[in-house]
Amino acid sequence: MMSKRALTRADVIDVGDYAKNRSTHRKRITEIKRRRRVEVGPFATFYFENFDTMWHQVHEMLHIERGGEAQIADELDAYNPLIPQGSELIATVMFEIDDQERRDAVLGTLGGIENCSYLAIGDNRVAGEADPTRENTSSEGKASAVQFIRFPFSPMQIAGFRDPKTTVLVGIDHRNYGHIAVMLDTVRVALAEDFIP
Repeated sequence: MMSKRALTRADVIDVGDYAKNRSTHRKRITEIKRRRRVEVGPFATFYFENFDTMWHQVHEMLHIERGGEAQIADELDAYNPLIPQGSELIATVMFEIDDQERRDAVLGTLGGIENCSYLAIGDNRVAGEADPTRENTSSEGKASAVQFIRFPFSPMQIAGFRDPKTTVLVGIDHRNYGHIAVMLDTVRVALAEDFIP
């Protein structure tokens, strides 16, 4: 089955229809996201995106901002780059600290962290690539609380990822935030669908 690799105007439903069924859409996407998230360390969470998560994000933005037809093209331009294209995984990495003062202090120590994410497939490491179109770390050295990271895979790495005998790790090796998590099999199975041509 061919996975959808881009949202088009035809995929966008009427904002009123979305609002009427919003709770149903949110329940569906919550279940999808549950199988596409990995917590790494005390406050970093990797949310691996796909067509469904971006469909939901576009509709949420349209629902909240009510920008009408003029807003749709902007949302498609913003979120289509986060849909994997068949040989990659793409994650929104969020540093989730509720207290604003503590969050600012911690992010102030994490400059450059956008260049420190990786996936390890057995002994093979896939380095994360930060979104070059945005400011991931400020000129003062403060990291953004939200990072968009792309993990480009070779065919050999895809084969290893799909092999249930191979351990997959999600890690960050920043000097002030060095943490690793084992990817659960349920997450690996869900993410493996991103590699289907």
